Amino acid sequence: MEIKIQDIDINYIEEGEGSPVIILHGWGANINTIRSIINILNNRYKVYAIDLPGFGKSSEPKDVIDSFQYAEIVREFMKLLKIEKASFIGHSFGGKLSIILSSKYPDLVDKVVLIDSAGLIPKRGLKYYIKVYSFKTMKFIYKNLFFWIKNENRMEGFYKKFGSDDYRDASGVMRSILVKVVNENLRPLLKDIKASTLIIWGDKDDATPLYMAKIMHSEIKDSGLVVFEGAGHYSYLDQYYRFVAVLNAFM
Repeated sequence: MEIKIQDIDINYIEEGEGSPVIILHGWGANINTIRSIINILNNRYKVYAIDLPGFGKSSEPKDVIDSFQYAEIVREFMKLLKIEKASFIGHSFGGKLSIILSSKYPDLVDKVVLIDSAGLIPKRGLKYYIKVYSFKTMKFIYKNLFFWIKNENRMEGFYKKFGSDDYRDASGVMRSILVKVVNENLRPLLKDIKASTLIIWGDKDDATPLYMAKIMHSEIKDSGLVVFEGAGHYSYLDQYYRFVAVLNAFM
């Protein structure tokens, strides 16, 4: 199904009957990557899953937006579909949007499940800053010295060689949005979350390390933390049957 929000074509699915649950995927993902979560719940809940703007079958934003504007698009989605209150399940970037919505609009949120959620600025030591300045140096070299290559081809070659996986995979406005959202810190919002919150994390997650889950657990008042040993950033897939049991018990 498709709906237009803020001049963006939003693709979504709606399955099942019962209390509403909205499932939000991570950065670079889409509805298909959270299909396994939808299938757990669609026999007893009305489940909505959205291709966030710029992902899956949804169109890209025309301008650079931040995570708060993404969250407002989800809130407008609820208004248009007359969803008064819903539980939110968010993986990674989808978890970040769930944090924003549950802290800013508590009356809209029943329960929250954060799976390997983004939202906190990572600890940055000397190794990080060496990497950043090396990246900037190499960018300068590519931009100014390889003058015989067309500029757009030159810089695209640079990003493919030296950029992060997410940065390489993004282009145009989505690349600029990525730069914006990765530098947002939602820690001050955690204390404002009133909904019961389940935090699920893989102890081998190197995208959003486990210490972030512990911070969220300590600062979200009504929260519980479940750690899946041996699981990575997609902990709900790495230990799917355990995830099913934990999610069903919480819901």
